[in-house]
Amino acid sequence: MTQEKIVAALGLGSNLGDTKSNIDSAVAALDAVEGISVLQKSSDYRTPPWGPVPQDDYRNCCIIVETVLSPRALLNAGLDVEKQLGRVRDVRWGPRTIDIDLLIYDHASVEEEGLQVPHPRMGERAFVLIPLTEIWSEAPLLGGQTAAAALEVCIDKEGIYKL
Repeated sequence: MTQEKIVAALGLGSNLGDTKSNIDSAVAALDAVEGISVLQKSSDYRTPPWGPVPQDDYRNCCIIVETVLSPRALLNAGLDVEKQLGRVRDVRWGPRTIDIDLLIYDHASVEEEGLQVPHPRMGERAFVLIPLTEIWSEAPLLGGQTAAAALEVCIDKEGIYKL
């Protein structure tokens, strides 16, 4: 654990089962982790699936947390919550009960095995940018761009609806 409190952003998505319950349970479980406090949650959005696997629409949101955990420990906390909620990783980009991505960790840039922060592709994904901009428009993305600036030029905004 670091001593300093860091502000971080996480993206959550679900398209299997009771997606609202899955998201709400994940947010509550993250908030219950020692060293993580959920500060803010965006609205939920219905978003089309991304990637090559045919599947149902997603429910997506973003949360802002304050944490004393390292980026790796915060990522692992998200992975633990995914397991608790029944996430099975069998098909890449496939349907899931819950998906939790570490998007931003303060203004830090981290590149380790299995961990890249800021999330390398979020600037191209409206399903991340729309909820993130709702709660943290100045969120720092790769290349010094903000979430709001990335959203202005993002091309895949079609089919995303606030729930």
